[in-house]
Amino acid sequence: MPAATASAVTQRTPSPALRRFAWGVLVYFVAVILWGALVRATGSGAGCGDHWPLCNGTVLQHAPRTDTIIEFTHRITSGISFFSVVGLLAWTFAGTVRGHMARAAVAASVAFTLIEAILGALLVKLGLTAQSHSPLRPAYLALHLTNTLLLLAALALTAHLLSREEGYLRRDIRVIAPVGAAAGLFVVLVVGVTGSLAALGDTLFPATSLGAALQQDFSAGSGWLLRWRWTHPTIAFLASIFLIWILVRAAQRSRYWNNRGLSALVLILLAAQYLLGVMDVLLLAPVWLQVAHLLGADALWIALVVLTARLTFEPVIPPMLTTAVNSSR
Repeated sequence: MPAATASAVTQRTPSPALRRFAWGVLVYFVAVILWGALVRATGSGAGCGDHWPLCNGTVLQHAPRTDTIIEFTHRITSGISFFSVVGLLAWTFAGTVRGHMARAAVAASVAFTLIEAILGALLVKLGLTAQSHSPLRPAYLALHLTNTLLLLAALALTAHLLSREEGYLRRDIRVIAPVGAAAGLFVVLVVGVTGSLAALGDTLFPATSLGAALQQDFSAGSGWLLRWRWTHPTIAFLASIFLIWILVRAAQRSRYWNNRGLSALVLILLAAQYLLGVMDVLLLAPVWLQVAHLLGADALWIALVVLTARLTFEPVIPPMLTTAVNSSR
């Protein structure tokens, strides 16, 4: 490869350290989200009272209760996540050239992180935590989780695009079947939202047995959160149609990536989610199982986002660069 061409390629490729940092930020955000699920599942959302960002009106906590420790830890880790994504933004813009699609993805990540903080603050200030039965709580929770999944998608896209060696500039990609991909991801997102509402119902109206739980689902006296729990498995089944479609596409398109490994991971995670879902029903949704179920859902969502990006944003290598790269091999 000519020296000038090699230099241009090097300048356009983000450093390995930046790529590792992007994936590390994504993993850290998943951990923060799981801790947030622990806050909800244990009813610790009111551990800091209605104060935000302070906890019970102070910074340092003296002899805190368990729920205060859980909630305050979530706030600290959430604050760290904001600085980490801002650092990722600065490093991405410094380490990539204009037109790199990771720039748009990381900018979206910062925006969704700010929205996440605002929604979290509103949950606390409006008292929509712990055992609150306010009719506003499900709507806020659905909005909160939607933003969370969009945030994870933006971070996953950032890490994926930074890891690409081809097709990371807007001018170097061809968009394939964007409507179908967007519709499929939207259905999967709805599965996550209905799952969060089902988990809220389990938290607010715990059942003492499987029979009692089924009775709650079909009782006219139960609240809509319980009577609508069936929507989660139903929509999850419909979402499997999208999964089959995208896995078939992945098997057919292997020009730039070997998608077999990622497709197998999606299938494994999907099977694990169905298994965890059945266990959730049979064991009456214990806290540890709710967290494990959410972990699997987040991992499946990230894998789907990356696989969809591979299939939708197809690289188109400029002819001169293709010739130069091939001649160097």
